[in-house]
Amino acid sequence: VPVAHCFGPAGQKKRFCCVCRKHLEGSSALRCEVCELHVHNDCAPFSISDCRFCHQDGGQDIDTYQHHWREGNMSSGARCEVCRRTCSSSDILAGMRCEWCGITAHASCYIIIPPECSMGRLRNMILHPSCVQICSRNFSKMHLYRISENSQHSEMDNLDDVDTQSPVTSKETPSTGSPDTGKQTLKVFDGDDAAKRNQFRLVSIPRIIKNEEVVEASLRAFYIPDEAQDYELQSYSQQGLFTDDIINRNGTPDNKSIFKDTMSDSWVLRSKPRETEVVKIYSGPLRAEVTSVTAGKSSTVDSIVKEVLTRIGKRNENPADFNLVEVFMSSKQVQRQVLSGQEILLDKLQEIRKTSLRQMNQTRFYIEESRNRVAQVNLLLGGFPTQLEKEEYTQLLSEHLAVKSHLVSITHVYSGQGAVVLQISCFSEAERIYMLAKDTSISGKQLCSLVIPEIMQSKLAKGSCPLLVFVNPKSGGLKGREILYSFRKLLNPHQVFELTSGGPLPGLHTFRDVPHFRILVCGGDGTVGWVLGVLESIRHKIACSEPAISIIPLGTGNDLARVLRWGAGYSGEDPFNILLSVDEAEEVQMDRWTILLDAQEMTEDGKENGFLEPPKIVHMSNYFGLGIDAELSLDFHHAREEDPDKFNSRFHNKGVYVKVGLQKLSHTRNLHKDIRLQVDRQDVELPSIEGLIFLNIPSWGSGADLWGSDSDSRFGRPRIDDGMLEVVGVTGVVHMGQVQSGLRSGIRIAQGSYIRITVNKPIPVQVDGEPWIQSPGQIIISAAGPKVCMLRKSKAKQKKQSGSLKESRSDSPAPSDVRHSASHQAFIIGRLLPCKCAGCRAQPRPPTGRLSYLIYLVTPRIKFCQDLPKTCACFHPALHGLCLGAFRIDLSQIQDEAAVFSRRLGLSRVIGLPAMCTVVISALVVPVAMTTPRANVLFCGVVWPELCV
Repeated sequence: VPVAHCFGPAGQKKRFCCVCRKHLEGSSALRCEVCELHVHNDCAPFSISDCRFCHQDGGQDIDTYQHHWREGNMSSGARCEVCRRTCSSSDILAGMRCEWCGITAHASCYIIIPPECSMGRLRNMILHPSCVQICSRNFSKMHLYRISENSQHSEMDNLDDVDTQSPVTSKETPSTGSPDTGKQTLKVFDGDDAAKRNQFRLVSIPRIIKNEEVVEASLRAFYIPDEAQDYELQSYSQQGLFTDDIINRNGTPDNKSIFKDTMSDSWVLRSKPRETEVVKIYSGPLRAEVTSVTAGKSSTVDSIVKEVLTRIGKRNENPADFNLVEVFMSSKQVQRQVLSGQEILLDKLQEIRKTSLRQMNQTRFYIEESRNRVAQVNLLLGGFPTQLEKEEYTQLLSEHLAVKSHLVSITHVYSGQGAVVLQISCFSEAERIYMLAKDTSISGKQLCSLVIPEIMQSKLAKGSCPLLVFVNPKSGGLKGREILYSFRKLLNPHQVFELTSGGPLPGLHTFRDVPHFRILVCGGDGTVGWVLGVLESIRHKIACSEPAISIIPLGTGNDLARVLRWGAGYSGEDPFNILLSVDEAEEVQMDRWTILLDAQEMTEDGKENGFLEPPKIVHMSNYFGLGIDAELSLDFHHAREEDPDKFNSRFHNKGVYVKVGLQKLSHTRNLHKDIRLQVDRQDVELPSIEGLIFLNIPSWGSGADLWGSDSDSRFGRPRIDDGMLEVVGVTGVVHMGQVQSGLRSGIRIAQGSYIRITVNKPIPVQVDGEPWIQSPGQIIISAAGPKVCMLRKSKAKQKKQSGSLKESRSDSPAPSDVRHSASHQAFIIGRLLPCKCAGCRAQPRPPTGRLSYLIYLVTPRIKFCQDLPKTCACFHPALHGLCLGAFRIDLSQIQDEAAVFSRRLGLSRVIGLPAMCTVVISALVVPVAMTTPRANVLFCGVVWPELCV
């Protein structure tokens, strides 16, 4: 199937090149962003455009899809669908895998598998290709799949474009070798075009070799699987081609059967002239029918079409209704050309081979029914001013993009997001607007343009629930990009949207007519709130007004993901298993709140004195904070804006939070004197606090239980769907640290569904982690209409996690039972193993199958020994601290036991069990550096990267 690939830089996993079949490790490599094609950078021009067929382009109507097989690069342990034996290999490119349903088979077994593909286990959430229509002419696959081109590898600049050939090696003159080696290196071109561009392959051969062997080596260099006797080499010089210097005469009387190094070192590989040629004609995309016909010197295209129709059983069809199409399947583009009826096919073949043998190897011929294809391209343009009328957007388009009104019409207007959708009936006009919009700014804001597919709702399978995926690649460091690649590969790339390209609107607009779908958001709590906000604003314009939303946590806190059991953070789980968990997740309702910020001038006696700024409305899902909590978030936000490249990991982000918290230890703010609080229209007296937090979910500050688990007759048990907010106060940074450690909970103040706050002075506030300084005035919090539908991970699928929220509520000890002091810095849980180093006091080896763990309490004055031998495997001889006891732990229960120990000691979390040294950090810390001989550093509660011996 002629579908171009979308090449990007390869990942870190072990893979094999699909062209030369060699290992990719240590080499510059590329991979297709949509399928499992992996190639070396210099092999990419020789790859065939056989990517997955993910949509219909308006010129065909296909409802049944066949398996799309790709050889090799399968997961270890993959078993054949036919014989049930292992079919994968870590040593060679072996086995076949369908890139839609995922079934695997041996190369000798897959041919007996029925060709029709069922889409596999994920069939209900995959957007079936037969349901997606997009006019793809003039647009590359990078544009159609909305793949950011700035993420592509710089080495990809050498890949061939639509009209260029194969630059694969250095253009410097190669060394011809020394006489001692017995080797010489030739520059070989595959045609006139490569010779003009000086794009060649290097072929190393012995100095004395048969001419036919030189041709065979040249064919291998260009990956042409033909017989050597059909080709010849011609000497090349800058003045031209010398056709009489043919060296492949193989024993002719002029005694030139031996290729010697006295000849030129630059050659052109040519195909010998042929009287007739067998040509394969394909009956159409996604069909296995191939007809071989013989083309002679008098065979026209019309005669070939008539012969093919006769052979495929369409003798009664009119040949004038069919075309013979030449399809050049280069590595990055598929180029189509309809051949004229009187053209001699043999002359066409010889012309292609003279231009480039590689091009001939990547060219196929299809017979297709003639159709008048109606151009209909949908473009979404964003970045316009918001809250305008359709006529105003039309005027802006005319002024800045000079759109042609008879070819372009506005079909949808999203004034709240400043975006419009255009329907364009001309390919060239669509391409012009698409490229021009990317270079246009309005009111200082850059426009964005995206090609939008059309989902044919009538062709969706009954009961299907496709998954709409949003990925924020800026969250989670490099993990966001890998998740983006994995989901494009497992699903239809038309249902995976990168949030840095237009935000959530393009995806929601694409799915506007789908009656039932789900959403997967890959990002932090802020990303989830972003998607919920856009969904709320266009809910009335989509068929499925309440799609259920699941989360892959890529942020720092991930409090909402914790409550919904999706975990504290993404740690490399298999994307396929994640999709299965989403499919089996249960739907739950969650409250969502509207916050009206009405800033007004306040007089000295606390009365309002006119408006200071226009009212502002924001939405809240997790929590809303005023005072010290928001001030820490604001300082972190400023630090991230100054150097955003450093904030690419959760460990670093939390370290910065600890640092800014330590700077606020001596800070005092009498918040209770600066604000007045009403809950359900009743005045509430505030205690002496520095921070006020309104909770919608039972998780705050990276999993802390701020409300607490103790029962209280004054308040009901909090739930995410009870229509109530929990109002909690904190007295300062120390109190917040104790909450993080599980030592205390917040100060319970009230519960209610309608909140009014009067602010007398400018104060830091934050909504779901987004902070700013709020001017004096009124703040009103109320329910935001209907509840939102979220997906909660099934308990059967949930992995046991140490220090989970549920465990902390049931097992949290009383503060009096905790052996902890604010002067203590950290607790080290170390693996006890026998050691032979001098002075080692290690205990004897524990019984087989069990390990003992020592827990040490380390003061800020203690450091690791700088001269600890690398062979030492025990911790306590090198650590001068107070031993709190040794514990015998079953290997199968190490995670649960360690979590219990951390709670007993009043700690926040456990990192890296059980193989590495595990560091559990108290929230009440002062900065201290502890180093090991491997120079790993523990600073402000952050492990870089793991503290190990």
